[in-house]
Amino acid sequence: MSVKSTITRALTAGAALAVTAATLLIPSSSATATQESYSNGPKPTIVLVHGAFADASSWNGEIAELERRGYPVIAPPNPLRSVATDAASVRALVRSVKGPVVLVGHSYGGQVITQVNEPNVKALVYIAGFLPAQGESAFDLSNKFPGSTLGPTLQPVPLADGGTDLYVEQDLFWKQFAADVPRSQARLMAATQRPITDAALKDPSGAPAWAKIPSYSLIPTADKNIPPAAQEFMAKRAKAHTVIVKGASHAVLVSQPHKVTQLIIAAANAR
Repeated sequence: MSVKSTITRALTAGAALAVTAATLLIPSSSATATQESYSNGPKPTIVLVHGAFADASSWNGEIAELERRGYPVIAPPNPLRSVATDAASVRALVRSVKGPVVLVGHSYGGQVITQVNEPNVKALVYIAGFLPAQGESAFDLSNKFPGSTLGPTLQPVPLADGGTDLYVEQDLFWKQFAADVPRSQARLMAATQRPITDAALKDPSGAPAWAKIPSYSLIPTADKNIPPAAQEFMAKRAKAHTVIVKGASHAVLVSQPHKVTQLIIAAANAR
């Protein structure tokens, strides 16, 4: 119920004290949301798509700040089974959202959001992410330039259907994936990581949504999973607005949530 309707009801009932109480109980976050509200309608919903060897909790820092700023946020689980099925899952979610959406993808999550070319998506934000062209896979792009040390750290787990799940070995996770995250936190991330299928990393992409939708890219210079040179190549090709975060690891969304959030808000406010 809006403050205006609350006050109107209170005055109609002749309860002046209720008006005062209702006014005093307005949370400070509401004031912030009002100050940042769009002149042309509600703020877009931010949909955060995690990548391989992570889960939705890796966005916790961004979620807290975005919600304080009045943005609706959804951070769904990414199945990490195949590009087609993972993109279908995100596409269904986006279609269920009323109003504009800003899609944000970390790592392999970038390949997933690249397949979601829906009319209500106003911007694509890539955080240490893949911006593939049609026919390219995450495996192809991570090996296009030197610098990735991910391969030797992977632990394969055979699946009943004949496929293979891939994890980052826990003892190697901190240095490989999250070197700028406190080691105790990185141990928790290693234990709770979600595996990706080997097939998903080799799946070719379809027509890229970034060809039609404005894109943004945040590149951490100490990324050991996706070489920064590969990220720069993809961002330039997509004509993405690019932010460089010096010294940050592949887990920049965990170590530098404020910088990530700043880029998301810039994308949300662009016209």
